[in-house]
Amino acid sequence: MSVKIGVIGGSGLYDLEGIENKGEVKVETPYGDPSDTFFTGTLDGTDVVFVPRHARSHIYLPTEVPYKANIWALKKLGVTHIVTVTATGSLQEQFKPGDICVIDQMFDRTRHRADTFFGEGIVAHVAFADPIASDLAKLLYDTGVELGYDMHPSGTYVNMEGPQFSTRAESEFYRAQGFHVIGMTNYTEARLAREAEIPYATLALVTDYDCWKSHDESVDATAVLEVMKDNIQKAKDILRHVIPTITMDYDTDIQNALAVAIVTDFANVPEQTKQNLAPIIGRYLK
Repeated sequence: MSVKIGVIGGSGLYDLEGIENKGEVKVETPYGDPSDTFFTGTLDGTDVVFVPRHARSHIYLPTEVPYKANIWALKKLGVTHIVTVTATGSLQEQFKPGDICVIDQMFDRTRHRADTFFGEGIVAHVAFADPIASDLAKLLYDTGVELGYDMHPSGTYVNMEGPQFSTRAESEFYRAQGFHVIGMTNYTEARLAREAEIPYATLALVTDYDCWKSHDESVDATAVLEVMKDNIQKAKDILRHVIPTITMDYDTDIQNALAVAIVTDFANVPEQTKQNLAPIIGRYLK
């Protein structure tokens, strides 16, 4: 099986540079339309599929992003690994605006999201103790360091619901828990990617100090986007160097995450559910 890298772009990242043999493909899914059409191509010989998380025109709130459709479509297109880029606020002094954190842990504070492919007649309990693909994450970190960027090799990402930013009380609470960065999207993606057996890692671009630094102005979207411009270029640079080096040897355990997770006898699973999940569970139905 050949490597195909899926890239999910966050706020400010709506395309990738250096892609050859460009194309676009529209994917229909059982979960509605994905965020956008998928851009396909190659980067130094490696197949790449790119989708902007919030659509090119940035029309989806974090809660509205069609996460299930996006991940299902990436699996259907044969993606073997996913690297994402996301804007985050810092919850700790040492995580400065302009830094990049390669997160290794997550904490969920969302309330309104469909975040599993299972149900409707099939039950699976996927191991998720370590939500980020460690081999992939190390590659991202090492590459960023080699390029001279201010990188953090680990950190806990707390996923708030949004779209509003935190209250000061919330921000201080998350700081007290020892969390490092805060965002609105990646936990949901990571859960679904694990169920789809796709190794997932993210570049968390630090844009602000959330609102806990009382002597600073509260975070606002305009300030975030200004810092993002510089951060996005760093992320693109890292991706250009990383993507051609990824092989199928990265995070092989995640590529078999469902092997011991599905507890329902397939004889009892409705045919429509089997059809809907064919790209994800198909190899276990044979």
